[in-house]
Amino acid sequence: MSNSVRIGVIGLGSVSEKYVPHIHRVNLDGATCEIVVGCDLRADRAERARDWGIPDFTTDYREVLARGDVDVVLILTSMQSHGKLTRDALNAGKHVLVEKPMSMDLADAAELLALSKTSKGHLVCAPHVTLSRTFQDMWRHIHQGDIGRPLTARGFYGWSGPDWDPSYYEPGGGPMFDLGVYNVMTLTGLLGPCKRVMAMTGIAIPERSVNDKPIKARTEDNFQLLMDFGGQCFAVVTTGFTIQQYDVPGIEVYGTEGSITMKAEDWDPKGYRLWRNKDGFWQDHNQRSRWQWTDGVRDLIEAIQEGRNPVNGPEHAYHVLEVMVKSMESGRTGQALPILSTFTPVRFDESRGDTAPHLEHAPE
Repeated sequence: MSNSVRIGVIGLGSVSEKYVPHIHRVNLDGATCEIVVGCDLRADRAERARDWGIPDFTTDYREVLARGDVDVVLILTSMQSHGKLTRDALNAGKHVLVEKPMSMDLADAAELLALSKTSKGHLVCAPHVTLSRTFQDMWRHIHQGDIGRPLTARGFYGWSGPDWDPSYYEPGGGPMFDLGVYNVMTLTGLLGPCKRVMAMTGIAIPERSVNDKPIKARTEDNFQLLMDFGGQCFAVVTTGFTIQQYDVPGIEVYGTEGSITMKAEDWDPKGYRLWRNKDGFWQDHNQRSRWQWTDGVRDLIEAIQEGRNPVNGPEHAYHVLEVMVKSMESGRTGQALPILSTFTPVRFDESRGDTAPHLEHAPE
């Protein structure tokens, strides 16, 4: 690889605390890249940029997009601003990695998807769960028939909720966009496009405390989402800012000949357990991988340098967004709703050729 990929980071809040160190590890691990500018609406975060060795800082994202020495723009701002920033960055001819979700509005996201097909830059959308070794091993077991035909699946991810930013409890926020998105991405990655959704949702805790101030929750914080994959294959996603602690697998898939479950959450998996009826016992696969949930940035950098497409295309992210948006609509109306979008799932077998991502990365 040659030619360092130059990165501009928009949003130096809590999410950047994970991405920026990972970019430094990527650079040490052989994929040449550098952060040339950081941006945040809060001027005091210039000090954070300096601490990270970022040479320039601005409070105006347009200055990042106008720079000729920025190849990739990382959008790590609050969820409600993702759509506009992504559109502006693509129109500026940049490669873009946007944290989840790509937009809060389905029509807006459709425009981004269309723009990504003509833009000079790649569009990569979080979450990046399909890049983990655990996900890919589970995918192989499922698709080589080790559990037979998948019939039932479940995703689970929740906690008591953020206490530092009120936007999580405003329209466009909430646990489905913040947490459930991982499970929806994982389940559709394993099982393929979803055909129909139905959900029960609600505001279970109407008053929250954020930065030691009381606020009223204005979007749902409690979700049970039912997904229909066709062929009598169903999945449920449980998510919410209503869960204090839990001790269950993050992902479970049950088939006609066996079962496979993920250890820990899909954004930080620790391996999996496999049951095959013909064996009659559980196989434990512990994987203390150094993989990070921010790893989409590595794949994007390597895709640029290797002249290939990133592993995950924006079509999958758009499909996931439609599932989430319609889950909220279903919860409010009580109706089952069709999912109109589709995508071609990424394969992780010999048919993928030489584009499979690296699975082991530099230590923290």
